[in-house]
Amino acid sequence: MANVTVIGAQWGDEGKGKLVDWLSNRADVVVRFQGGHNAGHTLVVGEQVYKLSLLPSGVVQGKLSVIGNGVVVDPWHLLSEIEKIGGQGIEIGPDLLVLADNACLILPLHRDLDQAREAAALNKIGTTGRGIGPAYEDKVGRRAIRVGDLADREALEVKIDRLLAHHTPLRRGLGLPEYDGEALLSELEALAPRILPFAKPAWLLVNEIVKSGKRVLFEGAQGALLDVDHGTYPYVTSSNTVAGQAAAGSGLGPRGAGFVLGIVKAYTTRVGEGPFPTELFDEVGQHLGTVGKEFGTVTGRSRRCGWFDAALVRQSVALNGITGIALTKLDILDGLPSLKICTGYRLGDQVFTYLPAGLKAQRSLEPIYEEMEGWAETTHGARSFRDLPANAVKYVRRIEELIGAQVALLSTSPQRDDTILMRDPFQD
Repeated sequence: MANVTVIGAQWGDEGKGKLVDWLSNRADVVVRFQGGHNAGHTLVVGEQVYKLSLLPSGVVQGKLSVIGNGVVVDPWHLLSEIEKIGGQGIEIGPDLLVLADNACLILPLHRDLDQAREAAALNKIGTTGRGIGPAYEDKVGRRAIRVGDLADREALEVKIDRLLAHHTPLRRGLGLPEYDGEALLSELEALAPRILPFAKPAWLLVNEIVKSGKRVLFEGAQGALLDVDHGTYPYVTSSNTVAGQAAAGSGLGPRGAGFVLGIVKAYTTRVGEGPFPTELFDEVGQHLGTVGKEFGTVTGRSRRCGWFDAALVRQSVALNGITGIALTKLDILDGLPSLKICTGYRLGDQVFTYLPAGLKAQRSLEPIYEEMEGWAETTHGARSFRDLPANAVKYVRRIEELIGAQVALLSTSPQRDDTILMRDPFQD
């Protein structure tokens, strides 16, 4: 049986939550492999709406859910989210949720540093201010506190001293008060009995599950164009968001990723700062934002909207080894008389079929558009490809041609069942 890795193939917010929830019904286990609680997934099941930012989407389906070692975990937020989802009728215990014992923790001092830096910056990145970046910095700097450390007071004392030796000068430079190490130790010791029951060697569990023949769904956060290596640097997130991270962030070998499903919105959006070649500032952009309800799940920030960028998605297909895509929010384009697709870029007398790496070049790109006729009929709620208007079908097929990948799933509303299956990733 195939495993499936789900990643965002644009700048995030492509509708991964619904698709992961839909696929969770076919999976045995769901594994979150990177990011933190700066990313959000909204799941709509009937009249119930679940907003998740750290918990894997499988919890809503009652499927075993794993937070892998590639995730940075704010333990206070995790407990709060468990409580919130519990209030919606889903009880989450260690039998349902596993937390990698080697995952690194986000601490209050990380949040302080994140917010202070962003406030002081002349060229803001547009972070969520939740401490994700500083936590990854400490992970790479080999001074992070990990989940398993909560069981060892002696280790915690040493690690807190090492951590504060780095953070104290930073806080002084930013005008922040020195952090109380004893207070942090007490907070973590009080937290430990509530967090440690979830802690396990997740890499061992995931490998055993795969060997047993069960289906694993690997769930990514953000989007491939926010990848710290391959995205629009420095306007990126702090982790690798591409499909290859599913292996490193879960402890499974690279062959375990299986079918790579790239989630792609039928237009393009972006939250925060950074280049956006096809961004619209006219009534069409306003239409996409309003009808598409383009507001961040975690922050509520308005998303910038623009035409579909096939050059970007084609690049994402290559970077992630995408097997097939899930095209979302096609219904938001209903009623637009004409549509545009970006096929490449001009920069002076040069033509690019990909997004160049230089920030100055990215900001100066002029999109090359191909125009198509829109459709007056509705696609909202369609559950069969033959129910789509002819021009909608042409639009989908043209996207497939331009990005070099076929549509496996087509989403026509936020509702779980309004999904057209054209190719089952678990049966591929």
